[in-house]
Amino acid sequence: MFLEIKGLKKGFGSGDSRTEVLRGIDFSVEKGEFCVLLGPSGSGKSTLLNIIGGIDEPDEGYISINGEKTGDMKEKALTIYRRKHLGYVFQMYNLIPNLNVKENVEVGAYLSDKALDIDELLHTLGLYEHRHKLPNQLSGGQQQRTAIGRAIVKNPDILLCDEPTGALDYNTSKEILRLIEQVNQKYGNTVIMVTHNDAIKNMADRVVKLRDGQIRKNYINESKVAADDLDW
Repeated sequence: MFLEIKGLKKGFGSGDSRTEVLRGIDFSVEKGEFCVLLGPSGSGKSTLLNIIGGIDEPDEGYISINGEKTGDMKEKALTIYRRKHLGYVFQMYNLIPNLNVKENVEVGAYLSDKALDIDELLHTLGLYEHRHKLPNQLSGGQQQRTAIGRAIVKNPDILLCDEPTGALDYNTSKEILRLIEQVNQKYGNTVIMVTHNDAIKNMADRVVKLRDGQIRKNYINESKVAADDLDW
């Protein structure tokens, strides 16, 4: 099993004001699988993603990736682990404003010893002709593609996407989903995407539905559709 999540619990605050955000999460994801974490705001999905990404620590339980438990790693090992194995795409693009598109993507390449070819990736992303532009010269969709490029150029084992289409209109959202689908198929990265958009689950291999910090459904999608055929 590539990614295993076992008995995960997480709360914030203390005493009467303590909130239990995750209440015992168990599921696993195969290598190369496209997994969607679905649920309303406050269901715990972003907290879960942050724990998978080593940004946050659980109170109980563990995450194991390729047999390695992240909780057993010291801070330095965890930093190296995140750098080598994980790619992050957030709703906010977090691009470096004074670097152009190609340079922003190169920042990700420096973190890897198995980086993808940058020019080839820029072609895949549809950004090659924009490679000398600064972020403020790009549309929202082009900025998000650049952010995906920065995350994917280091060829991470796992691509973590937190509401990657949250700030984008319908057509641009579909472009970004098509791109993530293409990246998953072309490079074989395991994709874990948090969303509250119910339609996106139809393009996933695995769907995990969360509510109130617990898994309500966890199933393999037998009738997967292409990103192009999604509608909402």
